[in-house]
Amino acid sequence: MNLGVYIQVPFCQTKCTYCNFHTGVVAADRYAPYAFAVQAEIANHRDLYASSGIPESQIQNAVVDTVYFGGGTPSLLDPGHLRGILDAIRRTFTCEFAEVTLEADPETVTAGKAAAWADAGINRVSFGVQSFSDLELKSSGRMHRREDVYRAASILRAAGLHNLSFDLIIGLPHQTAATWRNSLDELVALTPEHVSIYMLEVDEGSRLGRELLSLGTKYSAPAVPTDDQMADSYDLACSLLSVAGFNHYEISNWAKPGRASRHNLKYWRREPYLGFGAGAHSFSGSTRWANVHDSAQYVAALESGYLPAEQIEAVSVKQAQEEEIFLGLRQLNGINLDQIEPAYAASLSEKFVTLQSAGLIEREGNIVRLAPKKLSISNEVFVELLS
Repeated sequence: MNLGVYIQVPFCQTKCTYCNFHTGVVAADRYAPYAFAVQAEIANHRDLYASSGIPESQIQNAVVDTVYFGGGTPSLLDPGHLRGILDAIRRTFTCEFAEVTLEADPETVTAGKAAAWADAGINRVSFGVQSFSDLELKSSGRMHRREDVYRAASILRAAGLHNLSFDLIIGLPHQTAATWRNSLDELVALTPEHVSIYMLEVDEGSRLGRELLSLGTKYSAPAVPTDDQMADSYDLACSLLSVAGFNHYEISNWAKPGRASRHNLKYWRREPYLGFGAGAHSFSGSTRWANVHDSAQYVAALESGYLPAEQIEAVSVKQAQEEEIFLGLRQLNGINLDQIEPAYAASLSEKFVTLQSAGLIEREGNIVRLAPKKLSISNEVFVELLS
């Protein structure tokens, strides 16, 4: 069995207006204690799990083949701390690293860091580009500008890091059809191996989201595109990225041949992964759990020798079945009822009749997938399907 390891780094230089993650802006002198606490959690995870009542038997003999540093902004950490965390994984688990990803903001990339990352074993960098429009970046609270993306990409290529992923966001304030097309064109010109495109989330978890919900005017809220405009932007991305040779393999993700995110595929395929760090989530195959979000509380707990775990939950058969459907349909290949129905002793065909007649899904034999033209409203399909 292969196992993914996720490392949560909950620190940022600023809080973007659209961000609804549990991240914070803290003094840099808190980075080192946090990195040491993560190493301690990795090294002592079996004892920590046992004392917290977390069953781990299914993954004890697993081989770690993917590592993902997410956040937050993991590229803020000293490269030595990133290496220390990777070394702790190597000492603790049987490892055959095929993919080690670091999320990075363009303005944090330097030649020295890039060389150190590659030397430590990082072989994939996921860029928070978000836009190639300086107006959109500035209004969203991003620190970098368009020219930083070009500079950072060149540095990483020169350091031998040849597996780059770029993120873009649909729906940023001041985004127009023209600026979105330009962002896509510039992204394609930089030839990343992987692309992730996310729709702006409107909820109470971000400053911009709260402003939009209250019909306010802060954070350039009136300049956010409409839902129809965002759907058009998504459709354009699907078209242009296909022409550029990217395979659309998950609702929000495209990759050149052989460059799909091996780590993230574990989530969508319900394969096991362990998360270390404040707010990190884990899944053993039958149990899910998460660490507390507060980084100071997390560090204090590890220094005291206990795991600040919460939300420990055994996954029921019903939950597992729903996850198989929901996560499976996020993948463009869809789900295979010949595999799912026997596994859960369930007949699922009736669930899809109404959705198929409405043109929201397609079915070929026992393969069910979202209709290509309905991907931009996938959440509505999932709500209907799981209701």
